[in-house]
Amino acid sequence: MRIARLSAVGLAAGAVLALTAVPLVASAHVTVTPSGTAAGSYTVLTFAFGHGCEGSPTTALAIDIPESIESVSPTLNPNYTIEKVADGDRTSQVVYTAITPVEDGYRDTIELSMRLPDDAAGETLSFPVLQTCEVGETNWNQVAEEGEEEPESPAPVIVVTEATGDEHGHGGATDDVADTTPDEHGDHDEATATASDAASGSTDTVARVLGIGGLVVGVVGIVLAITARRPRSDV
Repeated sequence: MRIARLSAVGLAAGAVLALTAVPLVASAHVTVTPSGTAAGSYTVLTFAFGHGCEGSPTTALAIDIPESIESVSPTLNPNYTIEKVADGDRTSQVVYTAITPVEDGYRDTIELSMRLPDDAAGETLSFPVLQTCEVGETNWNQVAEEGEEEPESPAPVIVVTEATGDEHGHGGATDDVADTTPDEHGDHDEATATASDAASGSTDTVARVLGIGGLVVGVVGIVLAITARRPRSDV
């Protein structure tokens, strides 16, 4: 009886997990993670997905670029071919086409590098993504208004933050490094000079030893030569 009860509990728990997993899979979508969000800085946006269109393998991702982004550099990926769609002088869309379709349930990522607008602090930038599959497609292009619930097919978005002091987003960290640089260089020069003096002293010592040794060998040679020239006296 006890074993039967434990089995029943296990089956019930498994059923609960299976039922709760369904909405999690259904709510999965394309996400974006920026390396930085400061206005006027360069950032790398990593787009990730882990499912197809209702189970169908993914064949392509077409990412729309906001009009305020002047240029974008797609990161090369050996699993995809890449196309930059132009709209006048700017790239309005980047299309990654999978060489081998990405099976449902496998996670993959692609990356785009770009410079965020100087005057966009506080703005939300959306990057609608059209996910094409072997069967069907999903257009992740819905942006929720403030206070509303997340839509069914949300577009990946980032919120631009205040500028940090330079276009790379380093801010005060750069100044801190600059303040310590002269002292570090001074210590380096002093250490180099000390090492050079030590090396010079070692060289002088070796030269002196070799010179004295040469003189001793020369004196011994002269003595031997004089001794060899002396006539032997008969005993």
